[in-house]
Amino acid sequence: MTIYKAPLDDMRFALYDVLGAEAVLARLEGGEGHTRDLLDAVLDEAARFNEQVLAPLNASGDQEGCHYDKATASVTTPKGFKEAYRQYAEGGWAGLTAHEKFGGQGLPAVLGAMTKEMIDSANLAWGIYPLLSHGATDALEHHGDAWQQETFLKPLIEGRWTGTMCLTEPQAGSDLGLLKTRAEPNEDGSYRVTGTKIFISAGEHDFAENIIHLVLARLPDAPAGSRGISMLVVPKFKVGKDGSLGERNAVAAGAIEHKMGIRGSATCVMNFDEAEGWLIGPAHKGLVAMFTMMNAARLAVGIQGLAVSERALQNSLNYARERLQMRALSGAKLPDKPADPLTVHPDVRRMLLTQRAFVEGGRVLAAYAALQSDIESRDADPQARKEAGELLSFLIPIAKGLLTEAAQECTKEALQIFGGHGYIAEHGMEQFVRDARIITLYEGTTQIQALDLLGRKVMQLQGAGLKHFLGEISAFCQAHQTTESVKAFIGPLAVATKTWGDLTQAIAQSAQANPEELGAAAVDYLYLSGYVTLAYCWARSVLAAEGSHLSADAKQAKRDTATFYFSRILPRIHVHKAAIEAGVATLPELL
Repeated sequence: MTIYKAPLDDMRFALYDVLGAEAVLARLEGGEGHTRDLLDAVLDEAARFNEQVLAPLNASGDQEGCHYDKATASVTTPKGFKEAYRQYAEGGWAGLTAHEKFGGQGLPAVLGAMTKEMIDSANLAWGIYPLLSHGATDALEHHGDAWQQETFLKPLIEGRWTGTMCLTEPQAGSDLGLLKTRAEPNEDGSYRVTGTKIFISAGEHDFAENIIHLVLARLPDAPAGSRGISMLVVPKFKVGKDGSLGERNAVAAGAIEHKMGIRGSATCVMNFDEAEGWLIGPAHKGLVAMFTMMNAARLAVGIQGLAVSERALQNSLNYARERLQMRALSGAKLPDKPADPLTVHPDVRRMLLTQRAFVEGGRVLAAYAALQSDIESRDADPQARKEAGELLSFLIPIAKGLLTEAAQECTKEALQIFGGHGYIAEHGMEQFVRDARIITLYEGTTQIQALDLLGRKVMQLQGAGLKHFLGEISAFCQAHQTTESVKAFIGPLAVATKTWGDLTQAIAQSAQANPEELGAAAVDYLYLSGYVTLAYCWARSVLAAEGSHLSADAKQAKRDTATFYFSRILPRIHVHKAAIEAGVATLPELL
């Protein structure tokens, strides 16, 4: 069985020392009660739940998988999953960050990000069930009618019901403009929803008494393409406006997918056969509601990447310290032993430091983005809310794209450290590799994140978030160019930031002549953006470490990892810059 210990010390370092979250939250509306004592108590309890309840189910859930009964169209989750969810709901975790007026606890999003990381490190497959409920909650909070909020939100936030996002169809994939699911109006204001959705996480399971599906569909008068999409709420069991449960609705799982990883998560084909549903928001404006839950889900999936990387690091580091294999090239380090530990070998240290650089830097990035969400929703200053929203919107595709791609590298390196033992199921590394593969696809592939970043957030929105971020990094560099603890990092960070800005301008100019240049540059641009962003996170971490209560060894570890990052990972931006400058002409059509 693989180990998992919640990294509370590093979480608190990122939260309090690097980001100063305690002071930020205290000045926000309703933040007077969000004290460090409260936040720490929640983190401690989250660690206990995830270490003791969810982590032990990770391997067994993968081995057993979900069971589909064709006769009843029902799904049974792996042994222990349902009981774990009962404890999760009774513990109040489902409503941790939800609004108080609907029964939530109203705690900060940045705290929710930390607890989510623990859940996904402990058991990624299990964590997907509540993730979809959070997406449904966000959409209903922002776009639902008053009766929909009253009827659906409270049981979702209590954890008695769960939610899904039903977007993808067999013929459409990521092109939502091609979807065919239709919704025909009834006299009472409801709609009859008919169609098939695929890849629906948590579409059917045994956790809750009802499942609330948020479904994209077309009304009879819908215009073609993405402009004609509406969103509807379609419950598994019909729900009266007083919240009472009625008969089974005409929606059912037609099958569950047999997947490469996350086998404990029920990924369903969902069939709607004139199922009763209710319109959320205005007709033909479903994409607005979809992006509300999509943005939150994309950051959450980025955190999944961080979480899997953290668990892979813990296990590969533990193994490398204990496994005796060959001698150090400079001579025996443990002469009384038959061999030296793996950590004496430079390339093993490279693999471990790569994981640590992505995990600890990525934790700061994820928490920083989540903190912008708190500012956007709670700051008393409208301008501060506006800027935080623009910055968050800009950072989401970077966090989702880079942290999920980094998880591919981290889990691969973890398996490599185990050698042949890593390929054997009993050591758990191969599960991490398999589980991590889906997160680059969830909520849009890496290419889709890249096009969202470059095409929409930078070009279409005139780089509002980018300007805020580049300005922040430049101000940091200016303020600390002579600060002894970080001055070695300031020069490279300033140069990388300038490269980022100059390259953005160059892409904009080339795209004016040929729009295809955006598609050719997008993925490399996302990687370059992500590497510079993490460089900033690491420079801030080194600065924060000097004034923190970390031990001398921990402070040195932060500096060593930052040095590694700046020396061996940040230079990757030059490869991506060269690829961007090569242009679309180097991508000929394939015959």
